[in-house]
Amino acid sequence: MQGLKVAVIFEGRDAAGKGGVIKRIAECLNPRICRIVALGTPTERERGQWYFQRYAPHLPAKGEIVLFDRSWYNRAGVERVMGFCTEEKARGFLQTVPLFERLMVDSGIILLTYWLEVSPEEQTRRLKSRIGDGRKTWKLTPMDLKSYDRWDDYTKARDEMFAATDTAWAPWFVARSEDKKR
Repeated sequence: MQGLKVAVIFEGRDAAGKGGVIKRIAECLNPRICRIVALGTPTERERGQWYFQRYAPHLPAKGEIVLFDRSWYNRAGVERVMGFCTEEKARGFLQTVPLFERLMVDSGIILLTYWLEVSPEEQTRRLKSRIGDGRKTWKLTPMDLKSYDRWDDYTKARDEMFAATDTAWAPWFVARSEDKKR
């Protein structure tokens, strides 16, 4: 690592394979230098903070790799689509996030942002497989079921997010996930 600071963000639709990709990467790395961050629902205190404040303590220090299983981009996706933030806050986020990421990169953090995409048919297949598999039911949340019917809303939010946040210092990398062996 030679003192590098690396933050890798994995975003994407439900059941697109974020957790599986993160697991495969992390199992090949030394756990002393690689951390996985998957934050839950914000606490009441966190909801009263500057939006990015809850993520800042998890950013990498010298010699660390941090793999984010979802990130601050929740504001542009699930929070926006499911009505957990106002449209005004979502638009403000889209204006602010490139500045936040520029500060990170200028501080020496190597920032990689990946979007994992899955077709509607494959998402349906994967979500159904979670229902019937006791090893995977923990992955299925009530929010997954509520958001399932909002495909077009998520597509619109994703496209607006890409348009506002795909920058020279933090470009989006998109990968399609259609592996039917899962």
